[in-house]
Amino acid sequence: MKKLFKIIAYFLSSIIVFIILYFLAANILSRIVIQKEKDFSKDLAIYISTNGMHTDLILPVKTETIDWSKEIKYTDTKGQDSVQKYVALGWGDKGFYLDVPDWDHVKLSIAFKAAFGLSSTAIHATYLKEVVEDKDCKKIMISKEQYKKLVEFIKNDFQLDGNGHIINIKTEKTYGSNDAFYEATGTYQMLYTCNTWANTALKKSGLKSCLWTPFQEGIFRLYK
Repeated sequence: MKKLFKIIAYFLSSIIVFIILYFLAANILSRIVIQKEKDFSKDLAIYISTNGMHTDLILPVKTETIDWSKEIKYTDTKGQDSVQKYVALGWGDKGFYLDVPDWDHVKLSIAFKAAFGLSSTAIHATYLKEVVEDKDCKKIMISKEQYKKLVEFIKNDFQLDGNGHIINIKTEKTYGSNDAFYEATGTYQMLYTCNTWANTALKKSGLKSCLWTPFQEGIFRLYK
């Protein structure tokens, strides 16, 4: 029995040490800034937004680079409203997106699978008529070339069907009348979260980003 208690104590202390190191690394590495490309033109505006836990990238629906509505179809949403100027895109754990209505209803099984990369992922797309800048939504001016890189990064994380089209997840569990879910590639886990994805998108586009962050605070610290 004494040996069992020692094993349990060792196991619990290891978990506590891991959690401390995880949050310490997140705090330190999110403060190391990867500087954006220099001398780029400011051709168009994108936005980053947060609900306090999760970062979305908000992009214009139509530019010369891409028309998002050709794949993220208005008919995939409940409202089917085509009068939209922007689309918010976020990547994350499919179980969280579809089965967790809010943070008060997080199931341990879903959280465990998400933390250790045991479930699939999805991209959440929400159409918006306008974007209001505030503490939770920041504008970023970027060049056409940077936007092309950003678009390419996002497109590569959509899962495609045999005909090369993105795959709409048929569900009633949307958040409103103007959003839809799509199958995604990649694995969500503690070291690569929804916020890590957004930060990586900025980094790959040549924009200011954190060295690494699993939380949204690191990203929004850069764009006050």
